[in-house]
Amino acid sequence: MSFHCSTISTIYHYLPDETQKELRIITKTLLAPGKGILAADESVSSIGRKLKDINLENSEENRRKYRKLLFSTENLGEYISGVVCFHETLFQKADDEETLLIDLLREKRIIPGIKVDKGVVPLYGTEDECTTQGIDDLGPRCEQYKKIGCHFAKWRCVFKIGQRTPSDLAIRENANTIARYASVCQAYRIVPIIEPEILADGNHTLLRCQKVTEKVLSAVFKALSDHDVFLEGLILKTNMITQGQMSKDKFSPEEIAEATTVTLQRTVPPIVAGIAFLSGGQYQDEATINLNAINKFANQTSLCKPWPLTFCYGRALQTSVLQVWGGNEHKVVQAQEELMIRAKANAEASLGQYIRSSQTEDQQGEEPETVVNN
Repeated sequence: MSFHCSTISTIYHYLPDETQKELRIITKTLLAPGKGILAADESVSSIGRKLKDINLENSEENRRKYRKLLFSTENLGEYISGVVCFHETLFQKADDEETLLIDLLREKRIIPGIKVDKGVVPLYGTEDECTTQGIDDLGPRCEQYKKIGCHFAKWRCVFKIGQRTPSDLAIRENANTIARYASVCQAYRIVPIIEPEILADGNHTLLRCQKVTEKVLSAVFKALSDHDVFLEGLILKTNMITQGQMSKDKFSPEEIAEATTVTLQRTVPPIVAGIAFLSGGQYQDEATINLNAINKFANQTSLCKPWPLTFCYGRALQTSVLQVWGGNEHKVVQAQEELMIRAKANAEASLGQYIRSSQTEDQQGEEPETVVNN
């Protein structure tokens, strides 16, 4: 009688050395000390809600004017290393009708990036949970974006904390989708930013948020390993550990910092290039204060901090800018000055060196929102 042992293949896929080197260079530039990423990738419907708040029509021209305001801000590259763009923005031009808006970024040595997911869709068989679409044609789109000059991308999926959510199915499905996206991006020499966001909706506790985030991140990095994703060429965009927006409990920035740092220590491999926090569910200045507390905690404790801890903020950089601008062309410079104030504050917070001044005490901005389908 003969016995046959089945063996698991040990032939794995590795990116070419040249591609690995290029991805390392891009991540190093994006994660330069004292800099962060501006998320300006709102879809047409998402930016429409923001324009409505300042009584502006959601027209292509108004969207172009606002993007131009952001991208033409003088010296923005002092604090911003990259900007995540929406597809429409890549082909919009400045007022001279010759210069592309993304060329305004390149002039400031800011790397253009692109949101490549196509929004969330229902995940049937779950309690109102979601998955993210856009994988099917991702390869050809990445090839196009790389030629245009986008050297990093972003993919967002969302998880809802409820009595029975997130489900194992939702965690597995989204983790696998994130890994497939990251693998495709890297094949086209694009740095993937992965964004598995735990939504702040609900009345859950800080501890519940921590445990859910740990489960999600653990599943995500397991999937990334299964897909042979090059972790040194990847950036994690994640939520801070906070209580739900409807929770009556309040936690200090120091408590949030400790819970967030411990969560990352438990789940994120030290070889990952860096971590950029999202600001969802927080007031504008609150996101800055918490980022500062996280970096101070990580710098002052015995816990190892193997990655840069910076920001990839949308609302936390733009809320007061929109309010100052209000669609008035005579207030463009004033709005740009506000953008520089917010960018500088968060850049300092990424180093644990932010000191809140009286100038920012009344700049909490609008009520924070959580957008599931952007």
